[in-house]
Amino acid sequence: MKRLFYLIPLFMLASCGGSSEDGPEPTPTPGPVESTNINKNDASQNEYLALLEMPKTKSGSIVVTHTVEGYGVNYSFEWDSSLRAQRWTCYTLNKKNMASNGNTRKSLWPEGDPWNYDPDIATAQQQATYSELSKSYFPGTSAYYEKGHICPSADRLYSKDVNEQTFFMTNILPMVAKFNGGIWSMMEARTRNWANGADELYVCKGGTIDKSEQILGKTINNHIVPKFFFVALLHKKGDTYKALGFWVEHLNEDHSNDNLGDYVVNIDKLEELTGIDFFCNLPDDIENQIESVSQEDVKSSWGLR
Repeated sequence: MKRLFYLIPLFMLASCGGSSEDGPEPTPTPGPVESTNINKNDASQNEYLALLEMPKTKSGSIVVTHTVEGYGVNYSFEWDSSLRAQRWTCYTLNKKNMASNGNTRKSLWPEGDPWNYDPDIATAQQQATYSELSKSYFPGTSAYYEKGHICPSADRLYSKDVNEQTFFMTNILPMVAKFNGGIWSMMEARTRNWANGADELYVCKGGTIDKSEQILGKTINNHIVPKFFFVALLHKKGDTYKALGFWVEHLNEDHSNDNLGDYVVNIDKLEELTGIDFFCNLPDDIENQIESVSQEDVKSSWGLR
């Protein structure tokens, strides 16, 4: 297992389980022919920053990419040490990396989920593996928070090593049960369904941590609880791209029967809401075209209403 640990713009640290020769090479991510791109990430010292699923990284943040030998890139995330929170997780979905190989979450972990601290981020900055969220409550209720995956366990059933990394606390944000098991789970399932029809589906997800009006509250250990969650998707089939955004409020309500089209925004709008520049490594002409498609046309092209 090799993990890349990168701090922008001051310096870069590498954290590896062995020598660089032992670790897997980054999974090649198919992309369009090189063209003008004024807002792409600087990948001169970190090749993973050039992946198409990567958004524009924020100065001063840490970007970690988790890999597994024989599998390649699992997922990447951006960590804000000053806020003690992750800003986003990004990854790809395709038929190969989504393969379950007969595994289920229960068969992989018969004694219970392997919640653990991420070895690439200081433990003191992370949410406690147990007791913190279960003793923190949604405002005005007795509903406590669950550990909400950003890169879902169900997307990474390929092997035990791959799945285990999804249980790192850096891939978790506090979610109330009705949200986590409701609309968020519904979005995860639909995303997997869309991936089955793509050559590659590029995914970037997270919760709002930067603006006070977009923060629901704090846990008992003073970790941020987002008021909103987001999903940015880039679908590639042949030489054709399309993009979609989801923007959803974190509510203690069951919205699992809602129409997903009600949560759709285009990527331009999602960038305005989050302050994140998604899919910045696309050539500018493609990026500008797919991110500005009208909301109704986005819904139509993704089979939503």
